[in-house]
Amino acid sequence: MDRRSIIAGTGAVGVAGLLAACGPREQAAAPAAAPAAPAVITGETVRWRLASTFPRALDTIWGAAEVFAKAVSDATGGKFQVSTHPAGELVPAMGVFDAAQAGTIEAAHTATYFFFGKDDALALANGGISFGLNGRQMTSWFFEGGGLALSREVLDTFNLVNFAMGNTGVQMGGWFRKEIRNPADLQGVRFRAGGFAGRVLERVGMVPLAMPAGEIYQALERGTVDGAEFVGPYDDEKLGFHRVAPFYYYPGFWEAGTQLDLLVNKAAFNALSPEYKAIVNQAATLAHTTMLARYDALNPAALKRLVAGGTRLMPFPRSVMDTAFRAAHSLYEELNATNPRWKKLYDHQIAFRRDLVMWHGLAEASFDSYMQLQGRNNRL
Repeated sequence: MDRRSIIAGTGAVGVAGLLAACGPREQAAAPAAAPAAPAVITGETVRWRLASTFPRALDTIWGAAEVFAKAVSDATGGKFQVSTHPAGELVPAMGVFDAAQAGTIEAAHTATYFFFGKDDALALANGGISFGLNGRQMTSWFFEGGGLALSREVLDTFNLVNFAMGNTGVQMGGWFRKEIRNPADLQGVRFRAGGFAGRVLERVGMVPLAMPAGEIYQALERGTVDGAEFVGPYDDEKLGFHRVAPFYYYPGFWEAGTQLDLLVNKAAFNALSPEYKAIVNQAATLAHTTMLARYDALNPAALKRLVAGGTRLMPFPRSVMDTAFRAAHSLYEELNATNPRWKKLYDHQIAFRRDLVMWHGLAEASFDSYMQLQGRNNRL
């Protein structure tokens, strides 16, 4: 085989190496290299199973897992395949954390605050505390404010590597069978609440009950609970809460910007090549931004439909918000005194929040308030 045929068969990347080994005369005689072809990942085939806490019917929150899996496959030419499984298909909705930790599955899509019973610091790792960071603030803290490193310290103790993979934005305050006029109206109310929220709600007199999304409607219909929250208008409409509870409150002060997480078994992640690790990170980030964009696009129309159908949209009274705020921070003071891991994350996150609240109040809130005024005056 002559030199020209060798060069033609190497592609652009191999040409440089071949020419470097040649002398000046051979380099001058060599044909010009073709334009560089797009890089192709040529790693070995990898197959992961990803189990979600969420049912397939909730296409936005469940959909982040599908966005992630498609992005991984697309970036590797199909050599890295992630099969996605809704709640109950491989493991129960609330069994995904343990399954990923044990290596029964390679990855889980869930929210770490669901598992605060293992360590309260897991609620801070995804921003799932009352009066915490909103969606933009949580993303800022996680990616640019040191939150990634701090949360990984916590997840590392559970044999997991965490990635941000979705955010709901500020959630709604949920559905109630009766009107809430003051804190006294909360006493004894049996309320479905996800994650860490129950720790605060019980301090204002409510009876928090945890249950997966697929069980909430039946509990409301049967009167097992007096109220329930999930995410916001788009998901709540799909779940049918408006048919069994007329009062829809806002805001969900216990979930101002809940981050969803990709939790990967540490051994499974460490077995990947550097290229595949980077692809997992990039695919999770794509799913992260896609989820919040979808919620922001879908929630307004769903809210309009709910109100048009008779839902009574109401703000929590200021007295309820103030009572809950005091109860939340009383709990945080206790945890600061008893859980060093919690305190490390809390002090860092709350200091970061203080500056963000100042900035967002100056810029975002003032602009949003003005635009809302124009909307009320039919000028938009």
